[in-house]
Amino acid sequence: MRTPLLFSATCSILLCSHFLSSVHAQQTGKGKGGGSRFAEMEKRAIAEPFVGVTADGKVEEGLYSIESTGVSTEAVKEAAESFLKGLTDEQREKTKFPVDDTEWRRWANQHSLPRQGVNFEEMSEKQREFAFAMIGAGLSAKGLKTTQDIMKLNHTIAELSGREGEYGYGRWAYFITVMGTPSDKEPWGFQFDGHHCIINYFVVGDQVVMTPLFLGSEPVWADEGKYKGTIVLQEEQDLALAFANSLTDTQKAKAVLKSDKDGTNTNTEAFHDNAVIPYEGLPVSELTPEQRKTFLKLTGLWIHNLKESHARVKMAEIEKHLDRTRFAWIGEMNEDSVFYYRIHSPVVLIEFDHQRPIALGRSGVATKNHIHATVRTPNGNDYGKDLLKQHLKMHPH
Repeated sequence: MRTPLLFSATCSILLCSHFLSSVHAQQTGKGKGGGSRFAEMEKRAIAEPFVGVTADGKVEEGLYSIESTGVSTEAVKEAAESFLKGLTDEQREKTKFPVDDTEWRRWANQHSLPRQGVNFEEMSEKQREFAFAMIGAGLSAKGLKTTQDIMKLNHTIAELSGREGEYGYGRWAYFITVMGTPSDKEPWGFQFDGHHCIINYFVVGDQVVMTPLFLGSEPVWADEGKYKGTIVLQEEQDLALAFANSLTDTQKAKAVLKSDKDGTNTNTEAFHDNAVIPYEGLPVSELTPEQRKTFLKLTGLWIHNLKESHARVKMAEIEKHLDRTRFAWIGEMNEDSVFYYRIHSPVVLIEFDHQRPIALGRSGVATKNHIHATVRTPNGNDYGKDLLKQHLKMHPH
């Protein structure tokens, strides 16, 4: 546990960081203010002390530790340094935040809230190259492509809904902030934030935590427009349906929480850092060897958005807790069914949800053309917060 002195010092750092970032936001006009309900949701969420996603409101201790993974983070550090160096002084000033800043928690999968940091719209082509190089150094080729395709589909939604030029819509309506200073030893990270795509990437030494991760789109595929043919999240959808249909009737009875799918079933989107989600569904321990293999492949589709070597480290962590992992389902299991599924263990929570249309017509009925998905690190290590706490205890700042 922290000593009272260290706890007090850390709280002072957090309060100071929050104050400075708030002042900075007011000065730059990038603060997420306004009278919208999302702004109020954000305000209430940030006011809550961070706990993390839990099964019962209590953090399970001892799941994470500062240790060497043997996997270098040098490439992403160097790419981040190049990105920051390529910014103007003004851009750099509004992009950098302390490593423990509340900016981490101020992401939104909604399009409408103003973001902090430097956005792609104002970047030069060279600066965009540096930005994608940084993201690509942290993500796998699959993860980078999915990110860029979601950006393209955010242009498609603007085309289809007649909202081209409106804030939050368009290919370049995404922002980057950097927390801390890129380093081999000191904790740091970056955040990519915009409509339907959020990447929180925390680094300490050679350890990486890339959650919360939000991926989604409406539409999920482009039948027309500038980026016709772009499509996302189909393998994550189709493999899950195939896996669900591989279950026996007895297994399905445990996995299916309800067969009627309503418009929205996700629990861990923006402003839900402290969600309490009990373990529900089918225990993975009851799968056959072949079913378990498919389950791990499905889980890996999400984890392997992270650079391959770091993804293998995370998958090994997940496999250690496989017998405590559950798979839950909402909806039918027909070829044309809309559905929700959840993969839940002490060290990972993945949610996939077909949602009702929002920008492309209002309806209470979910559609395959609007997907939201989140990946979380439960029990206090989203944003690498548990690792950061341990680092501060070992190396008081």
